[in-house]
Amino acid sequence: MDAVALIPQSAGEATLGEVIAEARRQLEQAGIESAGQEAFWILEHVLRLPPHRVVTDRDRLLLPAELIAARGLIKRRAAREPLQYILGTQEFCGLDFYVNKAVLIPRPETELLVEYVARRIPAELQATIVDVCTGSGCIAVALARRRPLARVIATDLSKPSLEVARRNAVCHGVDKRITWLEGDMLGGLAGQGLERQIDVIVSNPPYIAEADWAALQPEVRLFEPRNALVAGSQGTELHERLLQESGRYLTPGGALIMEIGAGQAGAIRRIVEQVPGYRLHRLVYDEAGLERVVIVERVGV
Repeated sequence: MDAVALIPQSAGEATLGEVIAEARRQLEQAGIESAGQEAFWILEHVLRLPPHRVVTDRDRLLLPAELIAARGLIKRRAAREPLQYILGTQEFCGLDFYVNKAVLIPRPETELLVEYVARRIPAELQATIVDVCTGSGCIAVALARRRPLARVIATDLSKPSLEVARRNAVCHGVDKRITWLEGDMLGGLAGQGLERQIDVIVSNPPYIAEADWAALQPEVRLFEPRNALVAGSQGTELHERLLQESGRYLTPGGALIMEIGAGQAGAIRRIVEQVPGYRLHRLVYDEAGLERVVIVERVGV
């Protein structure tokens, strides 16, 4: 059977259990590791049923429109489109975020950025936080929720990304508390009167090297926005730009907190040593034991 073959179109009827079983087989043939669970989630989404009803209602006959919708989503997932884009949502820091192909899908390890920014900014402090390369807005929104007195500014080069981020801010009730700026890296801050006014600049910038692109999973390589992932030949080019450009904006003792890729800690350390006015404060490891977040402090100003 073809890896992306559909549930037979000639079948006029199919039960929920039959559709889930066929979906699981198709996704397994397409190389999806969690095929059974994802088939369950797709049918839960199509039928708008709570999880227990997907289990108890397996003998239910699907309506023709439900069959068509299910087949369409199963075909998309069998083509390796990320489930998050198909369902339009991804959880991050306990919040559900809308996602589409204009934005990178939030990853669990990126929650470390939110955690370490929150550690530096007490809840009672009226601090200024800037999220660079905001994408879906997950970092900015999560921080606005956790630090209600903080001024949060989010920037991105992509107008479609900013539209997604604004939608998420509205959904979570913080749209009035976040300033959205379109621009390349810190370029959007020019003329905003923020010189030496920012307490924390946080960013999950592109950090994949050009040579590593071809080896990425199909879900990433074929569907996620390349400009949100690839930085250049080294993978650390945008970290260096952030270090060079953030000095004019950070307060004395302010922090630049960035996500980095596995194996990049040494290169980042060398870059920090070469850019005046900074010191490496901390390197944070994720649950897999990989270096994931670097915290750099502004000194000597």
